[in-house]
Amino acid sequence: MDLRQLEYVVKIAEENSITKAADRLYITQSGLNQQLLKLEADLGIQLFHRTKNDFRPTEAGMIYVTYAKKMLQMKQEAYNIIHDMTDNKIGHLNVGLTPERGSTMFMEIYPKFYKAYPNITIEPLEIGIKKQISMISQGYLDLGFVTLTEEDKSSDEYIHIKNEDLLLGIPRVHPMAKYANGPGEPYATIDLEYFKKDRFVLMSRNSTMRGVIDPLFKEAGFAPNILFESASNYTLCTMVRNGLGCTILPEAYATAQESVAYFYLSSRPSWELAATYRKGSYLTKAARDFISLATQFWTLDQTSAS
Repeated sequence: MDLRQLEYVVKIAEENSITKAADRLYITQSGLNQQLLKLEADLGIQLFHRTKNDFRPTEAGMIYVTYAKKMLQMKQEAYNIIHDMTDNKIGHLNVGLTPERGSTMFMEIYPKFYKAYPNITIEPLEIGIKKQISMISQGYLDLGFVTLTEEDKSSDEYIHIKNEDLLLGIPRVHPMAKYANGPGEPYATIDLEYFKKDRFVLMSRNSTMRGVIDPLFKEAGFAPNILFESASNYTLCTMVRNGLGCTILPEAYATAQESVAYFYLSSRPSWELAATYRKGSYLTKAARDFISLATQFWTLDQTSAS
């Protein structure tokens, strides 16, 4: 079996386009089309439904793609194991990072990783948590760094890094801010029900954080008056600093305490920061060392507010 053909068919299925697949594979469209036609002739069955701008797998095509992915993953894992056995520090890592602080972590630790593994190429991808989980399961990511609850986890592998509290943040001009402790002191605790009449700026509805936040309002007995939703915690912090509303966000983002007062909530909501990889896959030494560097970054006190 020609492993190149496996890769070709998988790429066409991923792109739903022979033109885009050819671009990704750095071959000509006509060359890729000839390879596909030859394979279909050998198999005696069509693998794709074709229209002018769309290639969709047939039933046979879906079966072929499923097993092609497995064989390509087995090939890569075999190479990874052999490279580790021979201490060949070469290879490639696709690493999923949460937007904002994931990139901050990567920029901090990559120089150390590169010093130890100059011949390993890392492709960092800023991706939302739910998308990372899906890509890990499908084998499109070697590693992911995610923040989530137990309910969010798939059947893949997770390596615990740290637990993180979620805090209520309110403008310092808010009447309830007088109950907050001063900057640098431990956070005071408050009940969310005191903020029934306030406006809130919150993370997007489809985020894993909202899966933690929304039940808090239900427990407090009210639906929040949501002024604004964002995929950026930094944006939410800015809006609170400008007095536009209150928010709930991870402790790592609790900065600018001169203009924002932070509280623990009575129920002490939290989630987990973890590294994840596909169940049953081989975790290379380079990947393990990358996780170790990330763990050191996120567990040091001075970097916890990344």
